[in-house]
Amino acid sequence: MHQFIEPTGIEGLVVINPRIFADERGYFYESYNQNAFEQHGLRYQFVQDNQARSVRGVLRGLHYQTEPYAQAKLVRVIEGEVYDVAVDMRPQSATYGKWFGIILSATNKKQLMVPRGFAHGYLVLSDTAEFFYKCDNFYSKAHEGGIIYNDPHLDIDWQIPADQLIVSPKDQILPTLYP
Repeated sequence: MHQFIEPTGIEGLVVINPRIFADERGYFYESYNQNAFEQHGLRYQFVQDNQARSVRGVLRGLHYQTEPYAQAKLVRVIEGEVYDVAVDMRPQSATYGKWFGIILSATNKKQLMVPRGFAHGYLVLSDTAEFFYKCDNFYSKAHEGGIIYNDPHLDIDWQIPADQLIVSPKDQILPTLYP
């Protein structure tokens, strides 16, 4: 087994804990293995990789894309540390409107598999962070959407005080999940 899959309590949203081989020279691990994913029922065909570098306090999100350009994302941090959040936006889901948050870091090497139908965002906790994610569909500006990061109905604890957040003008005017 190359990876340990940890459920989050929200169907389809799972944490991936890779098996790390470390010695005095450093470490090695598989960050993605299609066979291992499929053994756990995770069947994705990734078509796009994205990477972003941000400074402490930058909050990106909560973003999603609508059909036919909805995206599943496999997210991880290759430098630094972030607080990563996914919100279930699937109308027929028993956990609609519920969110899950986790610290992803270059140190813990955890990944989050975010299925289609979720809004996603993250906050940089370290001085800088390199965030990397695989997508199973291509980006389409015409199909992008979002939820305001401080939606009072979601009440997400972003781990640092609101006055320390750096949020883009675009993300500051996103709507709430519940109108």
